[in-house]
Amino acid sequence: MRAAHPFRTFIAAAAAALLSAGAALAQTPVRIGVIPVIGAAPIFVAGSEGWLKDAGLTPTFTTFESGPNMIQALASGTIDVYVAGIAPLAVARTKNIDVRVVASTAVEEMVFVAGPKLAPYFAAGTDKAAAFKAFRDKEGRAARLATQPPGSVPNTTLQHWLWQVAKADKPNAEVVSMGIDATQQALLAGAVDGASIREPALTIVQMRNPAMTLVATGGEMFPDQPGTVVAVFGAFADRNPAAVQGLVNAVVKAVDLLKSDPARAAPAVEQALGKGITDLATIRKALSSPAAKFTADPRAIVEATKKMQTYQVSIGTLDRDVPIDGLFVPGFYEKAVAR
Repeated sequence: MRAAHPFRTFIAAAAAALLSAGAALAQTPVRIGVIPVIGAAPIFVAGSEGWLKDAGLTPTFTTFESGPNMIQALASGTIDVYVAGIAPLAVARTKNIDVRVVASTAVEEMVFVAGPKLAPYFAAGTDKAAAFKAFRDKEGRAARLATQPPGSVPNTTLQHWLWQVAKADKPNAEVVSMGIDATQQALLAGAVDGASIREPALTIVQMRNPAMTLVATGGEMFPDQPGTVVAVFGAFADRNPAAVQGLVNAVVKAVDLLKSDPARAAPAVEQALGKGITDLATIRKALSSPAAKFTADPRAIVEATKKMQTYQVSIGTLDRDVPIDGLFVPGFYEKAVAR
């Protein structure tokens, strides 16, 4: 067998190097803004499993305290992808910000938890409005309830539950806006009496203080409550349709993994959310919580989004109902599941 010619070997090696460099150049940088909650788990899993890289994406992640804050970053062009609650996107569209929902990640995330002082008033069978009134009568003040800023899903959901479901009298409950971490800390410190929270905060506060009581689930607070979504900035989507398809493909795979094998998915979520605050066991428990309902299908939340938007108008966090035509772009998801 004749030995390979040195020059040919050199050319082959050079060609391989060029192909490799071309593949590297083909990677699309994508700046992802994310809220550090269990609902965002699919994007963390997709990154950890290498599915984003396999799709030709080079992701960088920036953490935000609320969806409204992230909208500002989206509008300024500092992020390409938004992974947070659906509610702020309606506000964004009233400001002519072109953002498109390409996938969901979770639904019915927000729950209401009462702290040790408020919880006893919600004994089994007690009318919720009566519980808030009894608290005010006994304590001489309204119950202080923490949530995220006006326009966010947590804020909208809490107000809907208070005034439309529980039918509490407004003098009996005070809504206090603060960031996600501050909400958890305030609840644990007793600085507030209750809060609208998501996982892993629900698991964390109940593990640290068993007197923390789950009073209302996500479905009770806002039926079919739309939760975290994956949305892309319109200009990025127009420039990089293949990248968006790869992103959605990866999210669909991650949602499937979270449902079928949460133990395998848990380390990626703990690495993203733990940061010394919690551990793997806590994340595993949070992933099996009633407040952890994963779904990638954006079509499943369209009607609930319309209802949430209508409610936002009624409480003044949205100027008017905004047509959602163009907000949801399910084609990427449909292609992903067809694969």
